[in-house]
Amino acid sequence: MRLLECRPDGGFAVTGNLAGNEDLKYAVLSYRWGSEEVFFEDLVNGTSGDKDGYKKLKFCAERARHNGLRYFWVDTCCINKFSKPELSKAINSMFRWYKKATRCYVFLPDVSVPDPANVLRQDTWAMSLKESEWFTRGWTLQELIAPRSVEFFSTEGHLLGDKTSLGHLICKITGIPTEVLQNRASGHFSLSDVTEWSRTRETTEPEDKIYCLLSMLGIFMAPSYGEGIDNATKRLNDELERAGTKTVFIVPYARNRNFVGYKSQLAELEQMVRDDQQATKIAITGPGGIGKSQLALELAYRTREEYAVFWISATDMDSFSQGCLYIAQKLAIPGWDNEKEDARRLFQLHLGARAGKWLLIYDDADDASLGVGEESSSQAIALLDFMPRSDQGTVIFTTAMSDTAKILAPENTVELP
Repeated sequence: MRLLECRPDGGFAVTGNLAGNEDLKYAVLSYRWGSEEVFFEDLVNGTSGDKDGYKKLKFCAERARHNGLRYFWVDTCCINKFSKPELSKAINSMFRWYKKATRCYVFLPDVSVPDPANVLRQDTWAMSLKESEWFTRGWTLQELIAPRSVEFFSTEGHLLGDKTSLGHLICKITGIPTEVLQNRASGHFSLSDVTEWSRTRETTEPEDKIYCLLSMLGIFMAPSYGEGIDNATKRLNDELERAGTKTVFIVPYARNRNFVGYKSQLAELEQMVRDDQQATKIAITGPGGIGKSQLALELAYRTREEYAVFWISATDMDSFSQGCLYIAQKLAIPGWDNEKEDARRLFQLHLGARAGKWLLIYDDADDASLGVGEESSSQAIALLDFMPRSDQGTVIFTTAMSDTAKILAPENTVELP
């Protein structure tokens, strides 16, 4: 790990490798890359001063000195991107480097507060902060979460606040829980967490949408630019499975934080799912609009750390087929993009052979047709025909049709009043 060292004359210079010095205190700079960034080779060759990005380095050096820090870290300057081993190590270590930093300075060129007196008036710049590109980038996610101290600065260098004082606003912008922003969450995060937090973020290189999550997941995986996001996703899933994790979570809905009620039914479902002696099929039934899907959704989130969880709408054959195709694509199942292959069968076979426990939810399985008939029994036969079979998995159906529930899961029906 290289750092930039503040010199007595007010300048700074790149250091040698300081890896192994666990007690070293340093600051880090977080920012949105521009067109004239200063790179490692610019500092080595002495060609950095003419670039527009040099101003950010001076800003970071000044803040570090102000906080009594001798060293600071800037990704473009401290990583030799032409060295593949060094780049690979940096990508896989970055979350840890940010986490060890004493301070993180976020420089926001698109948030302007010309009058220092307006810094205390959050209403004058809150909208600019909300719309800042910094919150739209993939790599800045770990830069927000990992360091204990994250301070936000306007383009003029005025301190707007930190992620504690601005926590409520940042939570609204990003959807990241307050306990995570305030570093009260321990350990690495699940794939479902970081996928949700990074859902609207973009990266210049498509593969970086996966690579920027590696450190947060505690996964080491060598980057291979040019492999495409599908291959990168498949490699990540393979690494997660090899690591013994159950963090695959493909559910199209956010958790309902206001979910209440059905405590006894939820406890019953949790016991049935976790009991290895129970049958692998469970039906949740009851009249329309009383919360069958919400109950299944809460169950999905409560079991996601132990089980791989998948959600498919079974309203009709089209939605069912699209759901299978979407999951097959997400898992990069071989053949998913082959028009001659049936994604329903591919997903069925993949899940049947999948290592580890899984939970599959067929939601709204109460349309009588599903494209194969007019009766609910025909629908049930269609769903059962494509249902994965494995002693590792549990399938849950939500349906408003009690007759269908009895056919789908005759011995395990949870009826909502």
